[in-house]
Amino acid sequence: MSELHLPWLELSVLIPIFGAIVTARLKNAGYSRLVCLVSCTATLLLTLGEWVDFVALKSFAAHDHWDVLAMMFQDQIFVIDELNAPLLPLAALLCLLTVLSTLRTKQRRFAFHWMLISEAILLATLSCRNAWGIVLLLVAAVFPVWLELRQRGRTTQVFTFHMALFVAALFIGQALVDLGYLFAGGAFLTFAGLLRTGIVPLHCWMTDLFEKASFGTALLFVAPMTGAYAMMRLVLPIAPEWALQSIAIVSLITAVYAGGMALVQTEARRFFCYLFLSHSSLVLVGLELATPIGLTGGLCVWLSVGLALGGFGLTLRCVEARTGQIDLKRYHGLYENMPTLAAFFLLTGLASIGFPGTIGFIGTELLIEGAVDVYPLVGMAVVVAAALNGIAILQAYFKIFTGTRHHESFCLRSRFAEKVAVMILTVLIIGGGLYPQLGVASRYHAASELLRDRSDQLNFKQKSRTAFNTNLNHDH
Repeated sequence: MSELHLPWLELSVLIPIFGAIVTARLKNAGYSRLVCLVSCTATLLLTLGEWVDFVALKSFAAHDHWDVLAMMFQDQIFVIDELNAPLLPLAALLCLLTVLSTLRTKQRRFAFHWMLISEAILLATLSCRNAWGIVLLLVAAVFPVWLELRQRGRTTQVFTFHMALFVAALFIGQALVDLGYLFAGGAFLTFAGLLRTGIVPLHCWMTDLFEKASFGTALLFVAPMTGAYAMMRLVLPIAPEWALQSIAIVSLITAVYAGGMALVQTEARRFFCYLFLSHSSLVLVGLELATPIGLTGGLCVWLSVGLALGGFGLTLRCVEARTGQIDLKRYHGLYENMPTLAAFFLLTGLASIGFPGTIGFIGTELLIEGAVDVYPLVGMAVVVAAALNGIAILQAYFKIFTGTRHHESFCLRSRFAEKVAVMILTVLIIGGGLYPQLGVASRYHAASELLRDRSDQLNFKQKSRTAFNTNLNHDH
């Protein structure tokens, strides 16, 4: 395995932890936001550095230079490869933009130190290829969110129940896989991954989280799609093809159901939750098709959904910070008060459904083509889900920004920090749509390598099973 020139991966995890320690000791909310902003910026630069370093190596996988964890555990814990190389900067960017778009009036209510701890756990999870390491980190990611809910005085029964099921299924599944019970272990791991992703009927914890947690915390807990990452690392290598296709069908049902639910929501947070649930389910459809085109489409949509719906959620958060909870039963007419946010709302919404010229267009086309190759009706269902999502987005846009005139005695226009966040995401969304070649080539290479690795592991397990049966028959 190749070696990076610097310990980028470990530093990108340590910087947020150090920032969280400093932030937790500060009593001034303004200083806490500043330290958090510096920590997130440094972390983003480190993740970009490791991506550039990895691309320069022209290798499928690489580990840190001076890898301390590898020396301690005699195994490569943090590894960067074609799958997670772009996911790490994406996760760091979402964290940075969340802090950057937090208004001064809301910074006392946002737990910056818990956000930094969550970012460290998130980046460690996306950097990890060790099965038990992924399991432990996925469990650790639950605690900062649970503690924030408790500190806000919110009930945690729904979240606790579902996350307890998630943790139990993870531990039981991985233990069974290690003991050689691949089918039973894979079933438990699949259940855990689907629960963490919010597949119907295991999705009510997600709507509950968006209602009770701060918008930024809920967004960062679901937007990087660590459940999908767990499926790729823990389930894809061991699951038979029929099982993967079954997961894809369940995910497709969820995508259509959630798209329909997004159409009838009367509260903006629940609307966004169902919209995100529909898109994340479409990502799982592509990831579990186990074909080069379908998997490439799923990986491309993963990135586009992270950028587009991450920006969409941040826009809703900025509007909500000015007006309070957004009621979608009536028209608000906010366009004249916040034209920049209105334009960005429409851009990110259309990008998430694959509008031509945006980053989601090529990925959605590849996903549909890959789905049609497996089952023609599946491809039609993907189109239906995308259509429902598009109608829901336009309906929400008209409700929030048009229909009447909104009069306020104070200015509601976007601040400089919000404009910077909008500009960064706009460049990435449109640039990725106009020049998609590099991204698609990278995702296709990652899909090919993942499928090759899956084939090698399945062949190895089949040979091991055959040798065991042969020896058993010989003994008899």
